[in-house]
Amino acid sequence: MDLVNCTNCGSIYVKNPIRDICDKCYKEEEQAFDKVNSFLKQRQNRTASMIQVVEETGVEEDLILKFIRKGRIRLVNFPNLGYPCEKCGKPIQRGRLCDRCAKEFKSELEVFEQEQERQKEIAERQVTYHAIDEKYRGKR
Repeated sequence: MDLVNCTNCGSIYVKNPIRDICDKCYKEEEQAFDKVNSFLKQRQNRTASMIQVVEETGVEEDLILKFIRKGRIRLVNFPNLGYPCEKCGKPIQRGRLCDRCAKEFKSELEVFEQEQERQKEIAERQVTYHAIDEKYRGKR
């Protein structure tokens, strides 16, 4: 039995492998999720932006993003919701990077791989020569 501090409120609770928060905070999160989910289920709210969802539900953006990251809110149904790209912060709906940052990352990786290959080829071409002193040549 491990005792840990709740990442939300700091209170001590028995560690749970499923959650990183205490039961009290978990219940509050569930209520917030229900509020957001109910709001988004309404047909007229399916095109709401993150700002609109926050304003209408009173639920903090960070908590809504947590629901999205955990897959509790599926963005495929809500075209104007998103979460920030991990590099530039631009709103995205899938993956960890926006298209521009993903292309940039891929390009940088290709350059790195080419440089690694070039270094390998240079190392393979280098030949080591050994000089043998003439006076030891015939003696073994």
